[in-house]
Amino acid sequence: MYQHYSFDLWLTLIKSNPYFKIERTKIFHRDFNPGGKSIDDVARAFRQVDLMCNAVNERTGKNIDADEMYLMVIGAINDNQYPLADVNIDKLYADMETLLFYYLPVLYSPVTIEVLQHLKQKGDCSLSILSNTGFIKGQTLRKVMVKLGLDTFFNFQIYSDEEGMSKPNGDLFKLMVQKVKECNKPKQIDRSGIIHIGDNPAADIAGAKDAGLDSLLINSNNLSILTLLSL
Repeated sequence: MYQHYSFDLWLTLIKSNPYFKIERTKIFHRDFNPGGKSIDDVARAFRQVDLMCNAVNERTGKNIDADEMYLMVIGAINDNQYPLADVNIDKLYADMETLLFYYLPVLYSPVTIEVLQHLKQKGDCSLSILSNTGFIKGQTLRKVMVKLGLDTFFNFQIYSDEEGMSKPNGDLFKLMVQKVKECNKPKQIDRSGIIHIGDNPAADIAGAKDAGLDSLLINSNNLSILTLLSL
């Protein structure tokens, strides 16, 4: 049994409500599309920016913020001809946050809560979130955690946009280990007592391994969060 369980968030504990992405695309098609690109073109711009920024963040260990990503989407829709200085990025993000709360993310698995409850109840252990962010900021994800009833399980949450670095950056894992030790004082916890769980082989598994931590890949393979109950 481990003394601390670190979890990725997206596609590990939660996943997007599909209607959020559909409605988000419609808004950008309506409001940031003077050239009349198709709805499929707008959706493609979102996918391309998402994939590109994830790849860049994983390669550099840095973080491209949500505001920058939304501006990149607007640029991609308009062949980089849109006057980005005219975009009220604060209002745009606030609108996207409102939309997210209307089409709230959902638990990745119906047994997610049950597994987290079991981990908290079966022994003297702590739990945390270590998550890269994209179009949704950490400050918003903290509110999502409350709405989904997940926040009470976790001793602390770390998000890449708030720290300016992304998994698999070893400094982000080092920060997590430091916070684990702080929240468990006076109990002594070393790296052998920590496991990181996630769906991304590069960001989560390779990142944890390079940091000297055990890890578990779930959801993107044939394992689910239930696997934790047998460790």
